[in-house]
Amino acid sequence: MSQELYKKLKSEGSVNFIGGGLAGAVSRTVVSPFERIKIILQVQKKTAIDQKFNAGIYASLKHIFDTEGWKGMFRGNGINCIRIFPYSAIQFIVYQNSMVHLFNNGISTSVNANRELARDYQRLICGSLCGFASVFLTYPIDLIRTRLSIQTSNLSVMGPTSTAINVHNPPGFAELSKRIWQTEGKVWGLYRGVVPTCLGVVPYVALNFTIYEKLKDFTILSRGDPSDASSSNLLKVSIGAVSGGVAQTIVYPFDLLRRRFQVINMGQHQMGFRYTGIANALYTIGKHEGGFKAYYNGLTINLFKVVPSTAVSWLVYELVCDFMREI
Repeated sequence: MSQELYKKLKSEGSVNFIGGGLAGAVSRTVVSPFERIKIILQVQKKTAIDQKFNAGIYASLKHIFDTEGWKGMFRGNGINCIRIFPYSAIQFIVYQNSMVHLFNNGISTSVNANRELARDYQRLICGSLCGFASVFLTYPIDLIRTRLSIQTSNLSVMGPTSTAINVHNPPGFAELSKRIWQTEGKVWGLYRGVVPTCLGVVPYVALNFTIYEKLKDFTILSRGDPSDASSSNLLKVSIGAVSGGVAQTIVYPFDLLRRRFQVINMGQHQMGFRYTGIANALYTIGKHEGGFKAYYNGLTINLFKVVPSTAVSWLVYELVCDFMREI
């Protein structure tokens, strides 16, 4: 390895890009089956959902495995990893650089020093910036990934008149991209649902980063004590799980809206819902799908996904970054 390449790999930008990207890819793969079930529950009307998906998490997993095999358990995960690597990497890069360039206050140019000295409002601002940047730059891939996740499962609940997708030969990423571009408004079609997505993701990422950093302030992690690596890793996992679970529960209704708007035109509106905007969607869901609890449809399975996913993501990120800084 040349000295120049070595220096580039050791730079904070490279460390955060690789650490953040790997953290995202590993964490999402671990919980991919739960993610698919969550999306299925979110985007179909309560009266239309296949009863197999109402019978519990185990029954839902078994139903997918019985009808689609192992491939079905991870349908859409390949494209999700392609999306999540830059998505997660962008979050960490923007967050760290925002800390240095917006709030160093002349104290230090060190990323870690600024993270430890940052106030909560600074963490929220930097978290919001990195959340918005990651969504905007990777959104078309997220939209297509969502449709890949549900295109086979929706047939059983949409009836024999559905023209949506052939379950035995579903289109892939390229074909879906082409269809959306040609039939749903080109660039607008690829960014359908980006506003409710930002309303959900931006505060989620901001809260996730802020809660994680705040909890670190109350642990030995903030003191940099390496004497007990196993205890340190357990704390990272625990803090990551709490930060992800709390943040996602707070903003979950917007995550539901995000998925609804992403698939609203799928199958010529055969998903069964139409909204004129975000306010209308909130009103319609609350009035016709079970009141307040309808906004949290799929939350339980989502927490099964988010809690371990966030925990693994923070752990992998910290371990990879520590390793790259030490080599």
